[in-house]
Amino acid sequence: MKRLSVNEEICIACGLCRVFCRVAHSNSHDLVKSHKQEKTPARIRVESQGTVALAVACLHCEEPGCVSACLTGALYKDKETGLVKFIAEKCIGCWSCVAFCPYDAIIQDQEGAVIVKCDLCPFLTVPACVSHCPNEALKLKE
Repeated sequence: MKRLSVNEEICIACGLCRVFCRVAHSNSHDLVKSHKQEKTPARIRVESQGTVALAVACLHCEEPGCVSACLTGALYKDKETGLVKFIAEKCIGCWSCVAFCPYDAIIQDQEGAVIVKCDLCPFLTVPACVSHCPNEALKLKE
């Protein structure tokens, strides 16, 4: 099962994972437009305290509380891949999944209508955050 792995010893909190996550999930796939015009939300965040930093994204948990909390079935665990997936059309914006995620890896989109979470960029061979991490602090584990 694919998962993101973070090496906090070499993460420098540069935020490039966030930047390229936004670009990859934007309509334009343009660096400037994705930030200034489209305001595409990043599906990953960076935490830092002192010299320790790490990127935080959906961990696609074995027993995801967010899936259990979802009232409409918008979040579900894919039996084949083990990934926690999301169907935006089913989301009613109740934010139960946000409350139940112990990693704060699920956020509201800019309009506040639905949630946004890491999907490991299924349209790319390697997730954008991983391929653009300058120190290789992010890895894709299988």
